[in-house]
Amino acid sequence: MAKVKKGVRATSTQKENRISEAVYETAKDLYAAGAISQTTMREFDRLCLPKVPRYSSRQIKAIRDRCNASQQVFAAYMNISPSSLQKWETGARKPDNVALKLLSLVDRKGLQALI
Repeated sequence: MAKVKKGVRATSTQKENRISEAVYETAKDLYAAGAISQTTMREFDRLCLPKVPRYSSRQIKAIRDRCNASQQVFAAYMNISPSSLQKWETGARKPDNVALKLLSLVDRKGLQALI
């Protein structure tokens, strides 16, 4: 999580992230102490996963451009056909949930994350 600089006012999202992080850390401590069950801890794990963003066709193309990859190379990394990527970039089709997760990973960490 991003730290808030001293003297800079935190946004509501930053506050929510800090609260969520504190609740999750408390749950981990309670689980370690045996105060909550593994099932409850798994529920905390599930609830604390970051939301996967939806990407527009422009955003998908921008991610690929940032990676300096052709459509063929980017599609190979994503394990999809070049025509599917082309359709995403033109807005003719939208990526499914698994592809959105991969796009999110590449957006945050680059193509190397898929190797």
